[in-house]
Amino acid sequence: MNLTDFGLTKEISEYLADNSFKDFTIARVICEYRERYIVSTGVNQYEAEITGNLRFSAHSRADFPSVGDWVAVKTYDSDLAIIHKILPRKSILERQMIGKPGEKQIISANIDVAFIVQSIDNNFNINRLERYLTICHSAGIEPVLVISKIDLSTKESINNALNELSTRHGNVKHILLSNTTKEGLDQVVEFIKKGKTYCVIGSSGVGKSSLINNLLSKNILKTLEISQSTKKGRHTTDHRELFILENGGIIIDTPGMRELGLTDDTEGIKTTFNEIHNLSLKCKFPDCTHLTEKGCAVLEALENGIIDKKSLENYRKILKEQEHYQSTVAEKRKKDRQFGKMVKNIVKEKKKYKY
Repeated sequence: MNLTDFGLTKEISEYLADNSFKDFTIARVICEYRERYIVSTGVNQYEAEITGNLRFSAHSRADFPSVGDWVAVKTYDSDLAIIHKILPRKSILERQMIGKPGEKQIISANIDVAFIVQSIDNNFNINRLERYLTICHSAGIEPVLVISKIDLSTKESINNALNELSTRHGNVKHILLSNTTKEGLDQVVEFIKKGKTYCVIGSSGVGKSSLINNLLSKNILKTLEISQSTKKGRHTTDHRELFILENGGIIIDTPGMRELGLTDDTEGIKTTFNEIHNLSLKCKFPDCTHLTEKGCAVLEALENGIIDKKSLENYRKILKEQEHYQSTVAEKRKKDRQFGKMVKNIVKEKKKYKY
């Protein structure tokens, strides 16, 4: 195998040609275990760590390598590599870090298509889907909805889900799938092209690992069923990993995500809620909240049945959450500046009284 098999693009090749990397080996991150990595050069695989300088210069977790990243490394002995530089990313699939307001967590990098998996039995939720669509559109990644576990549902339930999807997001590509009977698996395979990178995202227990196992025709990833008591999935994937499929496609498995906090990219919201956004541009007031204002084009469209009420409610909720994220980031930057000034003043005072 070579780097092309791992998805080396023309853009990355041109970047390497324009910059000097003669002292480094180029590799792709294929596995991540809490700041420990496995990278592949196409010929060999290495356990890898980042340099102290890369760690020191990182402003947040988003500055650390992630699965799918192209990196410049130096190799030592036969199985160890040190990551010195992350090459420019084509796309970044990210969310707000849980428990750390204002910080981002990268899910994976350099993705072309994201398979958003929702199971028809108890996980299908258009509001949650709109969150996934928003982060995909923010990253410039094509989303494809995979509705799994159709073997556990009735035709009526499936049709109801498809009708709801059609009402709110009829343009979203979707595939009906059973990982047990493998119905719909051929449609997923047809979607995957050689050299392109795909990721599988969704809540725990919806069948992400089962899908990848079926695509690989091997039981590589652990799978667990939805808890019958809580109706929630349990995390079966505690790391991120990249696989090359038989047809040459590249697919990344990711941990299940119960929370999907959005970051500060407004383009994703505009694309996901394109109809509502375009209507908002016609509102009488530029800062219209689409709640009670006179001359609100969005409310007028709602009254006329042009837009869906649930989508509008979710749009407001996501927009408010994003505004909160932006204000949190601004507040953090303000505190960082104040702390920096305080440190400078302390150093200055010490020098003043130094004999």
